[in-house]
Amino acid sequence: MTDVDWNKLAANTIKAELARSGIGYEELIHRLDAIGIKESYTGIAAKINRGTFSFAFFMQCMNVLGKTEIRL
Repeated sequence: MTDVDWNKLAANTIKAELARSGIGYEELIHRLDAIGIKESYTGIAAKINRGTFSFAFFMQCMNVLGKTEIRL
């Protein structure tokens, strides 16, 4: 995998997990807020669409989606 667009792969991975869960950005924001993570709709959308988020943010998202395993 030499010519991989890692940001695009990260964005597509989180978008796929949201879609599998039937969760949109608004619901994600509410769930993150419930665990103390404050994000705006614009901030979430920008992070995810750019694929420029930390692994900690990714794990927080997977936690609120109830995901314990992710296949890469």
